Amino acid sequence: MTPQNIPLLLTSPESRQVMEGDCACSSSLEIPRPASLNLDSLRIPDGMIHLPLDDDFQIYLPPHGQRGASLLNREAVSVLNSFDLSPWHSHPKNQQKLALLDGFLSQGLLETDAPQPASYSDTLTAWLHITDRCNLLCSYCYLPHVREDMSIETAQAAIQAVVRSAKAHSYHRVKLKYAGGEPLIRFPFILQLHEYAKVRFAEAELNLEAVLLSNGTLLTDEIAQTLASLNIRLMISLDGLGDAHDSQRPHASGKGSFAEVSAGIDCALSSGLVPNISVTVSAKTIDGLPDLLEWVLRKDLPFNLNFYRENELSMQQNGLQYNNEKMIAGLLKAFKVIEFNLPRHNGLGSMIDRANLQSSHLRTCDVGENYLVFDQNGQIAKCQMLMRKPSASIHDQDPLSIIRMDKTGLQNLPVVEKEGCKTCEWKHWCAGGCSLATYRASGRYDVKSPNCNIYKAVFPEALRLEGLRILKYANKSL
Repeated sequence: MTPQNIPLLLTSPESRQVMEGDCACSSSLEIPRPASLNLDSLRIPDGMIHLPLDDDFQIYLPPHGQRGASLLNREAVSVLNSFDLSPWHSHPKNQQKLALLDGFLSQGLLETDAPQPASYSDTLTAWLHITDRCNLLCSYCYLPHVREDMSIETAQAAIQAVVRSAKAHSYHRVKLKYAGGEPLIRFPFILQLHEYAKVRFAEAELNLEAVLLSNGTLLTDEIAQTLASLNIRLMISLDGLGDAHDSQRPHASGKGSFAEVSAGIDCALSSGLVPNISVTVSAKTIDGLPDLLEWVLRKDLPFNLNFYRENELSMQQNGLQYNNEKMIAGLLKAFKVIEFNLPRHNGLGSMIDRANLQSSHLRTCDVGENYLVFDQNGQIAKCQMLMRKPSASIHDQDPLSIIRMDKTGLQNLPVVEKEGCKTCEWKHWCAGGCSLATYRASGRYDVKSPNCNIYKAVFPEALRLEGLRILKYANKSL
């Protein structure tokens, strides 16, 4: 039950924010109300998306927000639209109106006439391709899987190059992605490299975040416990249940891998390590996506859905390329499963391919901006899918500057420069989709994604699901 006739603003349960007329229960209102705020300067941002959730609530997605969606009841909608706090002006507890005002400002539902501050990332991400070897032969893989490993000397030089660029560009945090091939083939090497990275980053006063990208087949109790103790996050690829997964991710012998992956996930969970499940959705697996998500949600696992992206090595594979109608129908069926199994974790940043409805942004990803991809030989590319087309190397003083200045090959343009995106109501969250996928489909970087119609068809439903999720878990804390 929610209070009647009281403006109510509900936000993501992760931030533990519940703001209403009588109180402001919050642990993370990071955007304070300016001390000299002129109420006359406030306005609703242009481009705000709002959709009805039911008769009592509307869900809002602000174009300059970084906190995801907000739920407003009818009274709060009325206050926002008129920005009329007069009913509380004479109340002895002025905290009532200030709580609502702070909520609107914090969530980006109101902004001043002053220009919005430029957004920037404080995190530099580095992909370390420690081996090209793999025990699987996935149909959509973009790597040739030659039997080459990264040497410890190359790996350490890569860490040093990351530190140099991070310091040169005033980053505070570095995210390392230990990847392959299958990186667990070289688990002792990962431990050695991670210890070296911790020392170097501590010396440079950089915070370290690490994630291991794995197919999950080689995971053991010992490995999972070690990863958990080192605070290394785990991402496991899983594309379906049983045959659906095996059709895309078999062993080189043709034997399926689902049973091993499933056992690896259970192994991780029993060790206190919660893996993020990465799902590649293709024409082969879209029909099985509802069953997979039911399985994933039953285990309370976070997940992200990625659409199959054609590459030079997968072009000869049959049955992977999807059409819009089939993808839309399959996603909507999968979303129905989510509706009946609403998770505690926020899915706005992971439910629809490269789109991120959790926060507004100008680019779909960090490629060419805040991203370095090191191959096994120390060459540095913009994107892991283009490792064979490097732009820099570990020997360069500031590899990131070289990556940013490279105007050849892949160009990750801001969405406001993309034809077909400039006037779209979803541009702040979609950002035009994967630039590489767009180029393969159109031969251009400055146009909208080939998945545009899919995105537009399912964005409203994804937003509605987030509203239902917020309402479900926020109500429990009222």
